[in-house]
Amino acid sequence: MKVVSTIKEVRENVKEWKKQGLTVGLVPTMGYLHEGHGSLIKTARENNDKVVVSIFVNPMQFGPTEDLESYPRDLEKDSKFCESLGADLIFHPEPEEMYHEDFSTYVDMSVLTEELCGLSRPVHFRGVCTVVNKLFNIVQPDNAYFGEKDAQQLAIIRHMVQDLNMDINIVGCPIIREEDGLAKSSRNTYLSAEERKAALILSQTIKMAKELVAEGEKDAEVLVAKMKKNIEKEPLAKIDYVKAVNGLTMQQQKEIKAPMLVAMAVYIGKTRLIDNMIISEDGQCR
Repeated sequence: MKVVSTIKEVRENVKEWKKQGLTVGLVPTMGYLHEGHGSLIKTARENNDKVVVSIFVNPMQFGPTEDLESYPRDLEKDSKFCESLGADLIFHPEPEEMYHEDFSTYVDMSVLTEELCGLSRPVHFRGVCTVVNKLFNIVQPDNAYFGEKDAQQLAIIRHMVQDLNMDINIVGCPIIREEDGLAKSSRNTYLSAEERKAALILSQTIKMAKELVAEGEKDAEVLVAKMKKNIEKEPLAKIDYVKAVNGLTMQQQKEIKAPMLVAMAVYIGKTRLIDNMIISEDGQCR
């Protein structure tokens, strides 16, 4: 496995693979990898001849008061993890490699980016769309892999690929959880022991919501109200949002029907965590 830091090196490697008729899978990450990222890499490994993992803490998707400087980083650990899962190439650029001094071209989206995380983090998805677009142009993958924990991001990237006629297959992979239910996240490392215990309120609330839907609850407003009430039982939890939206448009809806995303963002202390459940067209709730 190679670790490269320049766009030129990535393109040289991919060009050689394409000459040989090999398929390429891309797993975009910000590093500090965990088993959630691992599931993406494993799926990419199963479905492609070559796998590229990008590790880049993208400054463009962080607001001025967010955790860009403190975001956890460990390239050595990440490299060993990627190699153990069969990745072929890590692309780990510096910000200057991705954004030259007079950089002034951005990828914006309306509607899908205006709800949920887009409402409370107004610059976030502009940064996500821009950097993912750049990674797609640099790597030219056949398939790209994203986690369903970031369900709004996944929907936005799928829409971007459709709108811009990109010849890339976007693959969503299920949320990976700790044994006690907490969704895997690089930001979990911020939590103290007390906060880590309190953070279980997110997955417990998702479990409760799934049970309510299975029992026949059809009113999204009732479901959301019960979820909020449950979260408010935890003194360390502060709700950013809990919403039920159409899984394709991200617009709020009153009736529980597929495709649907029930998503939350909750602060545990100073750490903002997200979790969700998806109701798919086949009636499955996950």
